Amino acid sequence: MGHLTLPASKRNPRHWKLLDLVTATFFGLVFLFFLLVFTPLGDSLAASGRQALLRSTSDPSQRHRLVALIEAGQNAQPIEACPADAVDHMPCEDPRRNSQLSREMNFYRERHCPLAEDTHLCLIPPPDGYKISVHWPESLHKIWHANMPHNKIADRKGHQGWMKREGEHFIFPGGGTMFPEGAVQYIEKLGQYIPINGRVLRTALDMGCGVASWGGYLLNEGILTLSFAPRDSHKSQIQFALERGIPAFVAMLGTRRLPFPAFSFDLVHCSRCLIPFTAYNASYFIEVNRLLRPGGYLVISGPPVQWAKQDKEWADLQAVARALCYELIAVDGNTVIWKKPTGDSCLPNQNEFGLELCDESDDPSDAWYFKLKKCVSRTSAVMGDYAVGTIPKWPDRLTKAPSRAVHMKNGIDLNPSHTQCHGCECIFGSFAAALTSDPVWVMNVVPARKPSTLGVIYDRGLIGVYHDWCEPFSTYPRSYDLIHVAGIESLLKTPGSSKNRQGGLVMLYCLMFVLCALKWQYPQLYCIDQWHGTFGMGCQVFLGVKQNGGSSAHTCNLVDLMVEMDRILRPEGTVIIRDSPEVVDKVARVANAVRWSATIHEKEPESNGREKILVATKTFWKLPSASH
Repeated sequence: MGHLTLPASKRNPRHWKLLDLVTATFFGLVFLFFLLVFTPLGDSLAASGRQALLRSTSDPSQRHRLVALIEAGQNAQPIEACPADAVDHMPCEDPRRNSQLSREMNFYRERHCPLAEDTHLCLIPPPDGYKISVHWPESLHKIWHANMPHNKIADRKGHQGWMKREGEHFIFPGGGTMFPEGAVQYIEKLGQYIPINGRVLRTALDMGCGVASWGGYLLNEGILTLSFAPRDSHKSQIQFALERGIPAFVAMLGTRRLPFPAFSFDLVHCSRCLIPFTAYNASYFIEVNRLLRPGGYLVISGPPVQWAKQDKEWADLQAVARALCYELIAVDGNTVIWKKPTGDSCLPNQNEFGLELCDESDDPSDAWYFKLKKCVSRTSAVMGDYAVGTIPKWPDRLTKAPSRAVHMKNGIDLNPSHTQCHGCECIFGSFAAALTSDPVWVMNVVPARKPSTLGVIYDRGLIGVYHDWCEPFSTYPRSYDLIHVAGIESLLKTPGSSKNRQGGLVMLYCLMFVLCALKWQYPQLYCIDQWHGTFGMGCQVFLGVKQNGGSSAHTCNLVDLMVEMDRILRPEGTVIIRDSPEVVDKVARVANAVRWSATIHEKEPESNGREKILVATKTFWKLPSASH
């Protein structure tokens, strides 16, 4: 019988193709196994895989595992860069996320932080064309356009003297909406009614500050102004202020108290800040009253002060001030100036807003994620002489122990004679006090849980905020030039805990930013050599943080903390971390992952303990597409 020849379409190709596929897959996997195990390509692919998983938010357990690999130094490559559109990213003030929240009392514009496991683990890149910032005092008047290529404010406010574009720079003539001729003339006008020049006033709060020219020019008068504004349609006004070297902070007066202690500011200022002070039963005026030191001054310029079509709002504003027994100093055009009374004798009294004093149990300095109260804080809740007029003038108040320190409790051993201390071993801002003879400003950051010393720091004529370093800081990327941490592990939380580790120790975290670079015009830059070695750096400001506890339920780890430090640090900025040898070694491993160039030093001979000191520099890297 002859063979039957089938056409090609009648043969059985399915069997052979499946067998070929299985065989090829098997040998391919064997080859890949040997490739990954026995060649350098395997290490490279593994590192890349870890980076992809680190950026992934689909599996928190993978993120935690790979964070541990970085802490152990087992990652072969640095953490990868965030996308180019993240150059100005602020995790807790992300408009894309916050826009989904309630608009009642501007809740959506306040801090709203993502959980760590819901964030991409990547390093914020600088914008294309970024240059090392202009040094102080030139930076007060001009900055590099490439560092902040946002033209909206210049386009909208240039005619009011806020800022203008000139070639490679933004120029700041010093004007504002209510003082287009310049802050200097406006300050001189205010000086006719309040003691601007007498060193009576030291700390000021500027609400809705624009680009902070008012606070910048008050520095010449010895008045240290903390300016704040939300991330709004102008997008980067606080970023412009910080780039200029002016103390500034991202915040919103909405549903919560601002993160400052009670009775801290000698002067509170609003220049067309558009805060509805009398809304919600005068809740915002009550918050301003909490922050203003007894005997201090409140200045409001712009609406509703004698403003067309806002007669009712202006009448209500005056009624609230009268209910709180504020003394009317002057109404000059669209500017009103009041002086706060020094006691509680005015309330309770009859008033249309139903204002009453808070209970005796209320702590007016509770202000970290603390809802606004509709009652008026008692000045008697803070003991001692701290009113404007009784507190010493500047700079005497810096070295005299504040009465608030004498009356502090909660287990802190307070000796009023101990007003000076070395480095970061003091919790009363003495690190900042040691620098007052230099042209720098210092912001002390203190967690909200007791014991809190931030009120004492303000009494000394220094500034600061409450914060929990298990959350990102309320500032833009590239804000600070120098970061110092003493006891970095004290800033971390145990997994699943809503409290920081305390261990009976009080630690400080010092974040340092430039107001003005001392001796920047000389070949050798200003150096800080508090520890072994000399560390050259152009501009510094110190931000101290005491370890004390927090309110967030976030899980902290060293990698996330150092990635956040990297976010707020400027390129070529310096980091100094002081801790035990074991912790410093771990920090050094993470420093490599965040692209810092680090060295480890012995502690200074006169210091007790077994600490070591890591000194690192943030390398000036760019995205590949942004390099030239």
